Amino acid sequence: MSSVLVVEDEPKVASAIRQGLEGEGYTVDVASTGEDAFFRINTETFSVVLMDLSLPGRDGLDIIRALRQRDADTRVLIVTARDGLNDRIAGLNSGADDYLVKPFAFGELVARIRALERRGRSNQGQNLKLGPLEMNVWTRKVTRGERPIDLTAREFTLLEYLLRSAGYVVSRDALARDVWDERERTPTLDNVIDAHIARLRKKVDEEGASRLIHTVRGVGFVLREEP
Repeated sequence: MSSVLVVEDEPKVASAIRQGLEGEGYTVDVASTGEDAFFRINTETFSVVLMDLSLPGRDGLDIIRALRQRDADTRVLIVTARDGLNDRIAGLNSGADDYLVKPFAFGELVARIRALERRGRSNQGQNLKLGPLEMNVWTRKVTRGERPIDLTAREFTLLEYLLRSAGYVVSRDALARDVWDERERTPTLDNVIDAHIARLRKKVDEEGASRLIHTVRGVGFVLREEP
């Protein structure tokens, strides 16, 4: 049975998550302060840690960094109200596996946890991979086979988002919100997104290589290998 540590200082939120996950068959413990979370993580074993960032005492990002210095196996899902792009980048670069913004649907939380359990972690750092395409988000190295891919900061963030959503269609609304940190789409922003996708596709899917970045007309984009 999988064990989950919920690091959350709001009692009602922590209780709701705990009850819901226990209903899904998980063993759940709760830590309400940074110090308590740090102690529990260092003395006990959990399959997944749900980490809030704004905690009394020790900051959630500091806890994740400390965890990664000694442990490459425990999966960490940040669950926080911090929804800015820079917050997401900082959270993932600290060593978290995924990032979920409050408020969220409980079904999505469970789906994210199960995805982390299936995916596991690499003991060589946080690596994302689809076929010949590989990304290490710590070193910011991207390769396709033996070929290195040089990306701008925005292109890197965009490709990371697509890799984390590999196999699922990502809408322009989602890219506007999560990659460009804009609450509303505009025709100008749509053009910017399309231009970045085009440049990214040119770098990733160079001539002669099988296409990985696909456009789903009227919906968005998807990163997947063709059969």
